[in-house]
Amino acid sequence: MTASILFLSNVMMNQPMWWAAFLGFILVMLAIDLGVFHKHEHVVSTREAMIWVCVWVALALAFYAGIRMGWIGAYTDAIVRKQASIDFLTGYLVELSLSVDNVFVFALLFKYFKVPPIYRHRVLFWGILGALIMRAIMIFAGVALLHRFHWIIYIFGAILIYSGIKMWKSSEVEVDMDQNPVLKLVRRILPVSRGEHGQRFFIVENGKRLATPLFVVLLLMEWTDLVFAVDSIPAVLGITSDAFIVFTSNIMAILGLRSLYFALAGVMNRFHLLHYGLSAILIFIGTKMVGAKFYKIDSTVSLYVVAGILVVSVVASLMVPPPPAKAEEEVKEGEKKD
Repeated sequence: MTASILFLSNVMMNQPMWWAAFLGFILVMLAIDLGVFHKHEHVVSTREAMIWVCVWVALALAFYAGIRMGWIGAYTDAIVRKQASIDFLTGYLVELSLSVDNVFVFALLFKYFKVPPIYRHRVLFWGILGALIMRAIMIFAGVALLHRFHWIIYIFGAILIYSGIKMWKSSEVEVDMDQNPVLKLVRRILPVSRGEHGQRFFIVENGKRLATPLFVVLLLMEWTDLVFAVDSIPAVLGITSDAFIVFTSNIMAILGLRSLYFALAGVMNRFHLLHYGLSAILIFIGTKMVGAKFYKIDSTVSLYVVAGILVVSVVASLMVPPPPAKAEEEVKEGEKKD
């Protein structure tokens, strides 16, 4: 434990100004989001969501350019800056693409618990905030383990290859809410109220403090992100072990996850072949980690491979019509929105 804390302090002190600046940027953006644009609860439109998706992507590209030009980070050498910037962009693309599965599960959670659209942004906001904290802990733990025990890279690689093969065989993300162990545990130990109680997570009823169904959704959302982080964080660690790059690329992608949900929730079925691309990315990075001792793949090549796989899977999804069952489900979702 002491060694881990010492490692964390050394990492933070490596370029303290940039760590502080990035953490300040996160707090400012979250404050602007909640205190300005969502001061009053409202249903987030697709247009608004798409604007925010573009904002987050633009900020990520600006961050990439800042590292490349030497404006961000303590990277003085031009070659090191190029390496760090490419690693950031690759990690961002990997994390953003793997977040699509999170979006699908969020949609299932909202549908299962019948969460009104007007309250979904609030749940997602606090869910993403919790995810940021969990991701930070897992990232620093992963980086510390890699620096202390380099052989763990092979375990991370094996996890990614296994996850990629499993994802390839599965046609879609399967979530059985009735059999979910977390939901069963929450219902057993936490008194939960019945009915809708607006945007509140807790209420007092007959002198007793009760959690609302909205809080249960929040807990399940945190659990979902924790499960998916087991794949996504090792995937980024397979690209670089630079804690600053791993952290910033991961967090930048997570910050845009809420907007991504509102933009894609209604058209998820159109990207019915994307999971094949995601599985290929996991297998590629896992293979890269396992075989790093024998052959090191250049960062630029990794970026082109990841971007190429994403483009091919998205284009193929749009060109090849989805199975009849998925197409029918998409039509029903569209009718509900209208």
